[in-house]
Amino acid sequence: MAETAAAPPDEVVARRPEFPQLEARPVSAAGTPLDSLRDVPITVTAKLGHAVLPIAEILKLGPGSVVELEEPVGRPIELTVRGVPFATAVVVVVDDHFAVRIESLLPPRGLKGDG
Repeated sequence: MAETAAAPPDEVVARRPEFPQLEARPVSAAGTPLDSLRDVPITVTAKLGHAVLPIAEILKLGPGSVVELEEPVGRPIELTVRGVPFATAVVVVVDDHFAVRIESLLPPRGLKGDG
């Protein structure tokens, strides 16, 4: 029976890591991993325009006051989720409610080629 020499204390012995067998996760009926997120509500914000006013004019505002926005009528507006733009749209009226019609989707941020 041959004796095994012990490794010197300053020598590191590497060994292959062992992983338990990974089980396959069930896939939903639609078959994509993102399907579980389909029912998560998120807030979509439509920025119609803005105005810059001195504080004195803001203090004069009340019911019936009109604040003129700097954007022209018909200009596409920006749709955002958590402050991140994802589309441009135009304002429409549907059954006495304002709505937006998406005109174009913006490319996702953070993709290769973004500055």
